[in-house]
Amino acid sequence: MMKTFLSLLRPEQWIKNLFLFAPLIFSRRLFDTGSFVDVLVGFILFSAASSSAYIFNDIRDVASDLQHPVKRFRPVASGKISLSLAMSLSAVLGMASVIISYSVNHVFGLIVLGYIVLNIAYSVFFKHMVILDVMVIAACFLLRVMAGASIIDVYPSSWLIVCTIFLALFLGFGKRRHEILLLSGNANMHRKVLEYYGNPNFLDQMIGIVTACTVVSYMLYTVSEETVRFFGTRQLIWTVPFVLYGIFRYLYLVYIKEEGGDPAGILLRDKPLLVNILLWSVSCIIIVY
Repeated sequence: MMKTFLSLLRPEQWIKNLFLFAPLIFSRRLFDTGSFVDVLVGFILFSAASSSAYIFNDIRDVASDLQHPVKRFRPVASGKISLSLAMSLSAVLGMASVIISYSVNHVFGLIVLGYIVLNIAYSVFFKHMVILDVMVIAACFLLRVMAGASIIDVYPSSWLIVCTIFLALFLGFGKRRHEILLLSGNANMHRKVLEYYGNPNFLDQMIGIVTACTVVSYMLYTVSEETVRFFGTRQLIWTVPFVLYGIFRYLYLVYIKEEGGDPAGILLRDKPLLVNILLWSVSCIIIVY
C-alpha cells in the first residue's frame, strides 16, 4: 500500500523542482550554507505542492486516463486509491505546503500558492486550449525559478527567465508530439486538445522554433556583458557544447526513439543525457566559482 501512495505522489516528477536551485548556482551562493539549506527546504515544500497538483490532475483525468495505455495503471485510475482519499490527500498537501512556505518566506509562499492555483486552472481550463496549454506548463517552470530566487532574496536575471521559458516550451511541445504518436487515432479521447494540434507536422515546426530560441538565448547569455561583468569571466561560452548535445540528444529520443512523453523519466533513464547534464553543471560551477 505504501508503494501505491508513493506512486500517487509521483516523486520522479520532483526532479523538475531542481529548477529552484538555478538562482542559487548563478547568484554564486551555492556554497553559502544558509542559502543552500533555504533552497533545499523550498525544494521539499515545492515538491509537496507539486504532488498536490498532480493528485488533483489525476482526479480530474480519471476517465481519460483509463483510455491511455500507460496512465490507466495510475493509483486513482486503476482504483487502487479512492477518489475521496486522493482528494483529501491533495487538499492536505496543498494547504500544508502553502502555510509552511508562507511562514518561511512570504514571497515564496505566494509563489507556491500561485503555482497550485495555476495548476488547478490548467487541469480545469488551460489543458483544453491549444498552444496555451504548453505555455501554462512553461509558466509553471518559470514559477519554480522565481521560487528558488525568492527564498534566498535574489532576483533572477532576464537571461535565466528567457532560457527557462524556451526550454520548458521545448519539453512541452515534445511531450505533445509523443502523445499524438503514442495514442494514434485515439489521441483526442485521452486529451481533447490533441485533436486541435492535428498531426505532428505542426508541432515539429514549433519544436524547431523553440529549439533554436533555447540554444541562441543560452549562447547570448554566456557572452552578454551583464554576465561577463557579474561573473568576471568569458569562459561560460565553453558550456555551450553541453547544451547543444543535451538538446540534440533529447531530439534524438523524441524523433528516433519516439520518447518524450515523460521528460523527467527520460532524464532519469537515459544515461548519456544524465551524464551530459552533470558535466554541464560541474563545468558551470567550476567556471562561475
